[in-house]
Amino acid sequence: MHHTLVPSDRVEHANVYGRDGTKLGTIERLMLDKVKGTVAYAVIKTGGLLASHHHYPVRWDGLRFDPACQGYQTDLTLEDLREGPCELDDDTFDWGDRSRPHPHYWTV
Repeated sequence: MHHTLVPSDRVEHANVYGRDGTKLGTIERLMLDKVKGTVAYAVIKTGGLLASHHHYPVRWDGLRFDPACQGYQTDLTLEDLREGPCELDDDTFDWGDRSRPHPHYWTV
């Protein structure tokens, strides 16, 4: 039976591709609105094995699952991600604080 539901642990670590088809990174985690019961945004982890990892929030409605690549597509590029809020692996970043509005990342 075909359905559209997926467990959150199968979304985490899924690949994310930009509008030009380039792999941007993977979904590190989903941020859930516990009052509304919806996914607010995904945190995308970029970087390679030897590079430091950056984490960027991307609005959940800005991602589409593509069965052909078994990953998520977005209209953003790496440059678009770099214009918004970011966390390095070493940083402490309050992922629940959405006080810095930005159209590509989350809605307040």
